[in-house]
Amino acid sequence: MSVSILQQIKGKLVVSCQALEHEPLHSDFIMSRMAVAAEQGGAAAIRANSLEDVKAILRSVELPVIGIIKRDYPGSEVYITATMTEIDELMIVAPQMIALDATFHQRPGELQLPELIAAIRAKYPSLLLMADIATLEEATHANYLGFDCVGTTLHGYTKETAGQKLAQEDFRFLREVLAAVDLPVIAEGNVETPEMAARCLALGAHAVVVGGAITRPQQITRRFVAAITV
Repeated sequence: MSVSILQQIKGKLVVSCQALEHEPLHSDFIMSRMAVAAEQGGAAAIRANSLEDVKAILRSVELPVIGIIKRDYPGSEVYITATMTEIDELMIVAPQMIALDATFHQRPGELQLPELIAAIRAKYPSLLLMADIATLEEATHANYLGFDCVGTTLHGYTKETAGQKLAQEDFRFLREVLAAVDLPVIAEGNVETPEMAARCLALGAHAVVVGGAITRPQQITRRFVAAITV
């Protein structure tokens, strides 16, 4: 039996290789090379955005991929794999897992979260699904809906959690999610140092996702500039 992506990433680092259209590294080729660098550095998996990037990365590395599509919809705050359209697009190349927004926000289209999950399970029964959540209530709801894992991805990025950081109070939010669900919990969101990543795993996170601190040089440069500016 093949090893699932959840088994492959347990206790390890997932590197998020993403660059949006307004960012300097926006390119499926550049993101594929970033994924190669992450693989050579010891990453266990890649998280990537867009069909083009996921396709290029799957061609370039032996690592499993968590795929997403970020797309804005009028009248909806949900933008991470918001509808069945994005699921179908990603399944053209069939990444090992797809992550989607699992907040309580109004979704675009006809299918709200419970119906969307049911539709995905019916059409792609072997696909693993990651719930990107921002609050404890969303985490327990994702558990109830039958997601395969929960990520703290959106904590601090929604209006309900604006200004909050995953590392606050020794990762209090992560610890609360770990205590509340029986799914694997993936720590993600502003994990900026190796020490923070190690602490997430020590607290019981199944895996840890790091993005900007590794793959967004403009953010890395900004931190250095801030530290040396008097």
